Amino acid sequence: MDYEIFDLGDVALQSGVTLPGAFLAYKTYGRLNEKKDNVIVYPTAFGDQHVQNEWLIGNGMALDPRKYFIIVPNLLGNGLSSSPSNTPPPFDRVNFPQVTIYDNVKFQHRLVTEKFGIQKIALVVGWSMGGIQSFQWGASYPDMVERIAPFAGAAKTWPHTYVVLDGMKAALMAAARLDSNQRDQLTSADMRAVGRVYAGWGLSQAFYREELYRELGFDSLADFVAGVWEDSFMKMDPHNVLAMLWTGQFADISANPAYNGDFDAALRSIKALACVMPGSTDLFCTADDNEYEAKLMPNAVFNPIESIWGHFAGRGINRADNQFIDDSLKRLLARSTNG
Repeated sequence: MDYEIFDLGDVALQSGVTLPGAFLAYKTYGRLNEKKDNVIVYPTAFGDQHVQNEWLIGNGMALDPRKYFIIVPNLLGNGLSSSPSNTPPPFDRVNFPQVTIYDNVKFQHRLVTEKFGIQKIALVVGWSMGGIQSFQWGASYPDMVERIAPFAGAAKTWPHTYVVLDGMKAALMAAARLDSNQRDQLTSADMRAVGRVYAGWGLSQAFYREELYRELGFDSLADFVAGVWEDSFMKMDPHNVLAMLWTGQFADISANPAYNGDFDAALRSIKALACVMPGSTDLFCTADDNEYEAKLMPNAVFNPIESIWGHFAGRGINRADNQFIDDSLKRLLARSTNG
């Protein structure tokens, strides 16, 4: 096991349900300095675990473990933190309660403060649903978070994004004949269709037109869809996926008692220096959505990743996109937050 567990105990969720014996799985890189001010929090995205974040961590990179103490908390529902697949009855599998982005960040805040005694965070960074969590950190703890850098992730699930996630959910639920009482019979094989649905959204039209999948070692479109999309989704537990889809569909940094649904007010409250990096051709976390958000944030730079890799410009696959993100993070970390 290459990660650690932080026991949360019995936690009250936003839904009103108490989840007993909840826990966060996390991994740290580097060392916490004496002043405890070299902290970077880097939450995971939908379906990812901490290892999928490691492409952005390394000596000489912005997230340099020789300089920073980097904490990667795993999203609830991802199979490592409390999830349908690892929670005992009565909250196992289909009975796992609904968990929000707000819940996730609240528990991450407990990890950071209770386990490590940290009071200041130099940066919260994340891709996709990790990006939403970085926005939430900025809105929930504006005096604690000095910088945020969401890439290919919005501050809420805009209507079109909701529809895309709903299509993924429908592909899975079709295997249960759209009957929620039959969800317990779902298996990982039923995830194949979900991968096929996502294949059309994860990358841009130009990516497919220019056959860039050949750069990844696939000779044909059919091989690429089966080898990447089907394969990666069939490794996931369907109940975990349904839990994470719910978290994603109802993500909104203002859906909590602090902002009562006032999205613009939540954005204006983010004091952190922010570098908002959408993929220029992202089909469902669009640059337009991010541009709206960045304009309302007092200290935000809108910095699109010019790439035909769509949503996956932020996935750590394409060297030019990786370099752009790393360079942007270096500039952000070099900016002083004093005045």
